[in-house]
Amino acid sequence: MGIAEEIAAAVAAHSAVERVEPIGSGARDIAGFQIAAFSVIVDDFGEVAADLPDIVGPFDPLSAQWDPLGEHASQLLIFRGPVKVDLVFPEVWRNPNPPWRVGPDTLAAIDTHFWDWTLWLVGKRRDGMLDRVRGELLKMSRHLLQPLGIGTVPLSLGEAADRYVRARDRLESRYGTRISRCLQDEILPLVRAPHGDHYRPSGLPS
Repeated sequence: MGIAEEIAAAVAAHSAVERVEPIGSGARDIAGFQIAAFSVIVDDFGEVAADLPDIVGPFDPLSAQWDPLGEHASQLLIFRGPVKVDLVFPEVWRNPNPPWRVGPDTLAAIDTHFWDWTLWLVGKRRDGMLDRVRGELLKMSRHLLQPLGIGTVPLSLGEAADRYVRARDRLESRYGTRISRCLQDEILPLVRAPHGDHYRPSGLPS
């Protein structure tokens, strides 16, 4: 059993969880990393959400965040490997957050959001969904990169990462702070790895 399945089993053991089911084909190995998503049906979302840090903590996640842009409540986790695990609560609807407000109190959360989003897009790129990547880069630009002062839409994941890192480093200098590079160290090599994927039309399921 891999870490994704272990986390699903740990969540399923919670007394307020009815069932946990893989979304799609379950955990997938994609050119250097693993990605998995699970649907979590609960009796009491508040209770489960409050207990999630204790449930996933023993697995030592590099990051854990509630999806800022999802239509459903989703806990997004990244572990060393890297391994990305999304826990989606399909019965819990939410409104997407507005674009980020940049400040010393939000920079770490922005960093988590950027690298999680980027890792997901590495998988889309690897699957040949290059138009999906371009559309997401436009969305990322409006929601995350423009608030950082990046005025133009990046043309590739590599360009997005390079511009993001430069902007984040400038803001760290301005605020006199430094956030962890653990996500960058795991994900940036995947962004920069050679890839020969072919164009695939959009409209495919995520």
